[in-house]
Amino acid sequence: MLLRLAYLAAANALALLRLLPMSDREKDIEILALRHQLLILQRRVGNPAFTDTDRAILAGLLHHLPKDRLRHLLLLVRPETVLRWHRGLLRRRHAATCVPRRRGRPRTIRSIRALVLRLARENASWGYRRIHGELAALGVKVAASTVWEILRQHGIPPAPEQQSTTWANFLRSQAKALLACDLFEVRTLTGARLYVFAVIEQATRRIRILGATPHPTAEWIVQLGRNLLMDLEDASSRARFLIRDRDSKFTAAFDALMADAGLKVVTTGIRIPRMNSLIERWIQTCRTELLDRTLIWNQSHLLHTLREYESFYNEHRPHRALEQAAPCRPLPAPITQQAQIDHLKIDRRDLLGGTLHAYQHAA
Repeated sequence: MLLRLAYLAAANALALLRLLPMSDREKDIEILALRHQLLILQRRVGNPAFTDTDRAILAGLLHHLPKDRLRHLLLLVRPETVLRWHRGLLRRRHAATCVPRRRGRPRTIRSIRALVLRLARENASWGYRRIHGELAALGVKVAASTVWEILRQHGIPPAPEQQSTTWANFLRSQAKALLACDLFEVRTLTGARLYVFAVIEQATRRIRILGATPHPTAEWIVQLGRNLLMDLEDASSRARFLIRDRDSKFTAAFDALMADAGLKVVTTGIRIPRMNSLIERWIQTCRTELLDRTLIWNQSHLLHTLREYESFYNEHRPHRALEQAAPCRPLPAPITQQAQIDHLKIDRRDLLGGTLHAYQHAA
């Protein structure tokens, strides 16, 4: 707009220079001719649209004329409109020369806002008063109403509405004390059905394949539960919860056996496999990496295959949740010597006839 305004000002200045050598009679004749042409145009077109530049030029040219004189001019707008444009032009010019003053309290420092949101995110049961107290204990001086306003702006509800723990939060907070179990079906080469019972630890991702049978019964599940408790005792496990679905094969005797050992059984919702997502994910991994690529002959062949995969899964297969470590094997120290990096020698060990590959440094 400023560039266009400067251009129009220069054009009008040149037009003014053209008027200087003209006599008053010539100017009056030209004015009457222009006014008559303007009357003709007004009869043919509607109300024109003025840009900000047009308003500024007309206001600057006509504000020196008295209001009575403006009423006799043949203008496209009313004289009051021209005067209003001029007042707006002066107002914007005055506002540009004045430094605006900020009203109200200054905005909270970004680091304090981030800390408030972090405390609210990490402590779902804390309200703004509790967060305000924690900030005061840390030496951060901020009003309680400011904490409330920060939480409100980010859509965080008051503490009474946050106290209900979600299933995902429960799994994350109790991972070290959680076990999950499930049965899954495997078809042999002859079409027979075999059922496998597996248990996984939430924190370490260690898998335990307890057994397989063509006819799973409640007594068989209870016996596998006893075997699981002995394995947990030998491994000094601190598990306190066991997640299972609502399969009828898990009877009250199985739950009582777990309760006597200090394990509380937590059942999932009806047709909600995501509540037991970790073991469901492992079953999918087992099918993708092993069962879909292997022809199972019978029960003994299935148990042998699953034992090999259990050892591979626990001692070699990396896991993103464990920062690429295996459940029962920590990551080795990184190679820092350039000579070793330039002369890497890696051997491959085939498992189950080449279905699984394990890599290790050459001896």
